[in-house]
Amino acid sequence: MTASYFSAPRVGTGTSYLPPLQSTMQASYKSYAPPFNVSQSLNLPWKPSTYYRGSQKSMPVAASAPELNPSHLYRDDVVSRVPPLMPSARTALFSKYTPADWFKSNNTNYRTSDMTRSSAQRLRDENVRICHDTDARTVKTQQTSSKNLGNRLQDINFWKSELNHELDEMGKEINDLNTWKNRLENALKETEGPLQIAQECLFNRENRQGIDLVNDAVEKELLKEVDKIRQSQDKLKAMIDKANTQLSMNRAGQHELEKDLQDKFRALNIDNKCHQMSNTSPGLGFHRGIEGVDQTVSLPESWAKFSNDNILRSQRERNASKGLRSDSDSVMQETSNEMWTQYNNVNVAFDGRIAETMDARNSIQNHLAKVLQEINEMENNISLLRKSIKDKEAPMQVAQSRLESRTRRPNVELCRDQPQHRLVSEVGEIYETVDILQNRLRSAEAALQELVRTKSTLEHDLQVKNNSLYLDKEKCMGLRRTYPTTAKLAGYRGQ
Repeated sequence: MTASYFSAPRVGTGTSYLPPLQSTMQASYKSYAPPFNVSQSLNLPWKPSTYYRGSQKSMPVAASAPELNPSHLYRDDVVSRVPPLMPSARTALFSKYTPADWFKSNNTNYRTSDMTRSSAQRLRDENVRICHDTDARTVKTQQTSSKNLGNRLQDINFWKSELNHELDEMGKEINDLNTWKNRLENALKETEGPLQIAQECLFNRENRQGIDLVNDAVEKELLKEVDKIRQSQDKLKAMIDKANTQLSMNRAGQHELEKDLQDKFRALNIDNKCHQMSNTSPGLGFHRGIEGVDQTVSLPESWAKFSNDNILRSQRERNASKGLRSDSDSVMQETSNEMWTQYNNVNVAFDGRIAETMDARNSIQNHLAKVLQEINEMENNISLLRKSIKDKEAPMQVAQSRLESRTRRPNVELCRDQPQHRLVSEVGEIYETVDILQNRLRSAEAALQELVRTKSTLEHDLQVKNNSLYLDKEKCMGLRRTYPTTAKLAGYRGQ
């Protein structure tokens, strides 16, 4: 029986007459050679389906081949007359390929091998070139990155030095402002002493007595001094508040500088570590997807502007702090001069008042001496008047006794004679004289009372003047000798 491919036309478009090879060679070149299409004519009808089914377990290649259905190549009557054949007899009965097919298949394999080797060689050469190019590009890229990191380190070092310089200047300014603030506080403390002195002087002068309790020039100047001191305290307190506020602003600027400098220090360490990192550095590893993570929050312009803004802010605060220190010095000098000027005014008023009081005291002492002398003389005069009145008793008794005795004359002897008239006249004269003396005595006693009252008034006034002199000269002026110096009022210690 002739095989069907000898008489039937070939079906398919392929040029190979061999079935697909299931060998290791095909597996080794399957990545580079095109797929081998099996022609339809190679689905041989002489391989019955029973063979594939019977040998499916032992032949994995046949198991993967499609099951042939030769009914479309043979007629039913021909197939029904073909006796079943054993597999061992098929090789002898049927031929697979012709010699031409064999040579042709070999030539095809040779050409395929040459093409595959040539393609592989070209691929190898291209791969070597690409490796060299990629190595050079990788080295260049790494060098560029290292150069950029070096430039970045220079920028960070520049701003780090600027921040360090400004931080040092701000630290000095904060120390200077603290010194001036301490001076202001010392000046404020020193004003407590003068204020207490002035108030103590006013309080002491309230102990003046009588007519000396006047609203004199000293009291007016003391009240002015108290007002000046309180105004000075208000100015110093206002400057201290401004100094505290400015110190807060300075420390805020210093904090921003320190924070920025700390960030620069950390970034410098990180970038320096990255700059020194090489292909042989320890601790290298893959970080998949890190190039897609963008956690940046600034650009180079905004980065530089941030540090520049911090420096500008610190400079503005330093300039404001210097101006505040100048204003503080002016205020301390002004308050010190005002307080000392008023202190001198008060002392001048005290000196004038003390001089007036001493003159008044001396005058009172002179008048008191004269009054005492007059009192003594008036007392002697009163004694003289009393003695004169007492001396009139005996003549009065004599005259009245004579008249009483003459009343006992008998009868007509009771004559109103000249002696009678004289005796009556004598009694009247004595009465008149006694009345005059009594009136003079009362007048003298009244004058003596006035003199005593004047003496008491002068003595009281003298006591008042002495008290005023003691208060003004001893107590007040003694207190005012402890007035602080202008250096202390200006806030300097130990001056």
